[in-house]
Amino acid sequence: MKKWVFMWLSLFFSVALADDNVVNVYAWSQEVSPKVVMQFQKDTGIKVNFSTFDSNEALYAKMKASKQTQYDVVEPSSYYISRMARENMIEKLDRSKLSNYGNLNPAFTHPDYDPTGEYSIPWVLGLTGIVVNRKYYPHDKLEKWTDLWSPKYRDSLLLLDDPREVFNIGLLTLGYSPNENNLQHLQQAYQNLVALLPNVRLYNSSSVPSLLIDEDVTIGMAWNADVYKASLQNPNIEFIYPKDKFVIWVDCFVVPTNAPHRENAYRFLNYVLQAKIAAMQVKETFYPTANLAARAYLPPEIANSKILSPSPEVLSQGYFQTDLNDNALDAISRYWQLLKLQ
Repeated sequence: MKKWVFMWLSLFFSVALADDNVVNVYAWSQEVSPKVVMQFQKDTGIKVNFSTFDSNEALYAKMKASKQTQYDVVEPSSYYISRMARENMIEKLDRSKLSNYGNLNPAFTHPDYDPTGEYSIPWVLGLTGIVVNRKYYPHDKLEKWTDLWSPKYRDSLLLLDDPREVFNIGLLTLGYSPNENNLQHLQQAYQNLVALLPNVRLYNSSSVPSLLIDEDVTIGMAWNADVYKASLQNPNIEFIYPKDKFVIWVDCFVVPTNAPHRENAYRFLNYVLQAKIAAMQVKETFYPTANLAARAYLPPEIANSKILSPSPEVLSQGYFQTDLNDNALDAISRYWQLLKLQ
């Protein structure tokens, strides 16, 4: 972490904000490798003004509050794409400026959140599944989310500190879509999650790898990239794709409407779509990529990892996370507060 902070500070202070030969990028923390940015600056001569956010809500609010767009490239998660497109906050992509677009895996170019693929470029992705330390549960048959409701896991489970992720499993175990707007179904999911509470030990999203490595938690739900990082130091850790399905999250690059350095935005996007650059990103961060051509430049242990590179058959069992209406979001927020209070 200290290395990353130093590298970003170096980048920040090297940039002249008044220079027109820049691109302003607003992205998730730790999802764009400093090496990728430095290499882009070296190869193109374009300086990068890079800033980060820690939630889609923060990104959305900042963009809505600005009378004039200050960013050229931003990185919302999948379920904010349709909302931002509907509100004319982002533009349709000019594919003629993206000669490397063909490197993308076709499975991610027409997702539910952007069916025509007109607005977004998938950058990093992840899958939410079951994590288990086999040293403690060597023979447990863990195949579905519903298995986590077993009384034997009392006071043991790690759940992500993320309301939509937790409600996803509450819905999936009832046979509903994780993109559910039906308020009755959301109430049923809440009751389902209340029944899980005796098994919950803690909620955490920010330090999952260290919790797993140190064996502070030994079973629960987690993102696949975090499990992979932990498994490098603790080989007892296993990631399971639940048979009652799971969620695929994708963080995407988009171009805001009236971006001040539009041409440089497209140069940045086309640059990071290169197979070698996408592979560099994966090797630095361990986040899976939607860039299919990058596999040729990844070391075998990453390219062939069942955690980071699931088969098309496995991917077909996942749901892309999409936007919910305001009533559903309000209900989830209300139920989430009640869950955390119990």
